[in-house]
Amino acid sequence: MAGQQINETCKAQACAIQDCLQSNGYNESKCTKQIDKLYKCCKQFYEENGKDAKSVCCPKFNLLQLKLQQRELGPIDAQLIERNR
Repeated sequence: MAGQQINETCKAQACAIQDCLQSNGYNESKCTKQIDKLYKCCKQFYEENGKDAKSVCCPKFNLLQLKLQQRELGPIDAQLIERNR
């Protein structure tokens, strides 16, 4: 793929998630704000560029739609289940 440019839209948000995860022992529930910021950035990216647009930092359009729907229902995918309480 010589000459093809890699789209890194939302890279700052994706990197912020990685930094947060590393700082918090990979506990996703501590990084919900960063995850939401990435999804918001990616949503705007697809709204401006169409659902077939590609960024290496964003989930594919259909997966992003699913993630946004899940997050509207509450913090489903970024919560850890507490045990032995």
